[in-house]
Amino acid sequence: MMANAAPWALVLLAAFAAGVLNAIAGGGSFLTFPALVFTGLPPIMANATSAVAVSPGYLGSTLGFRAELAVLPRTRLVREGMVCATGGVCGALLLLVTPAKVFSAAVPWLLLFATVLFAAGPRLVAARARRGAGHVHPMAQALGLFAVAVYGGYFNGGLGILLMALYTLTGESRVNTANALKNLNSLVLSLLSVAAFAWAGAIHWPQALVMMVAATAGGFAGARLALRLPAATVRAAVVVTGLVMAVVFFVRR
Repeated sequence: MMANAAPWALVLLAAFAAGVLNAIAGGGSFLTFPALVFTGLPPIMANATSAVAVSPGYLGSTLGFRAELAVLPRTRLVREGMVCATGGVCGALLLLVTPAKVFSAAVPWLLLFATVLFAAGPRLVAARARRGAGHVHPMAQALGLFAVAVYGGYFNGGLGILLMALYTLTGESRVNTANALKNLNSLVLSLLSVAAFAWAGAIHWPQALVMMVAATAGGFAGARLALRLPAATVRAAVVVTGLVMAVVFFVRR
């Protein structure tokens, strides 16, 4: 497996591009997972290895958004981090003990729903503001965040889009702030789910280690790019990415 340079070049390029995409819009696992399957890994191992590969990219992109995170209350960051850590572990354990067919069938619908929510987010927030509504109740937001984290631990693809949709729907109108929170919480839940995969022996480490380096570089580059792009461009990138991923998964069913 991976006896020549071409497969290594493929997974490295996929990991770097995934880090960039995750920092801007999410969905990087849709590059790393197929690349790993193409090189010969079984799907379950490819899924776990892909999760390891993209997790450091979240660190790079989180560092790129450190200014946006610095102005947020530390209690909020800790609270949301704990929710995501718990959900990520639950999702990873669910992947390890149950068949993936039923959940995989729901993925394209989930991605399509999240993308539509994200696209409609500004109008929903404006409508809620006109009615004088405040932010969503913290418990409702925490439950939504936990559900997304379970999904992220189970199957990382599209995690960023779901998190961006969640933050937009619950009242976060600043795209860069939502992006910063998305990257930080993706990092937290990914690290915990990766620990569960490692404990279960589901990771192929040779590919994972080299892809981690490439994804980290891509994540930092993507964060810098996202901050330079207009908010409307970032939002459009998220919507397009979500629609493309949903179509891909509908075709694969």
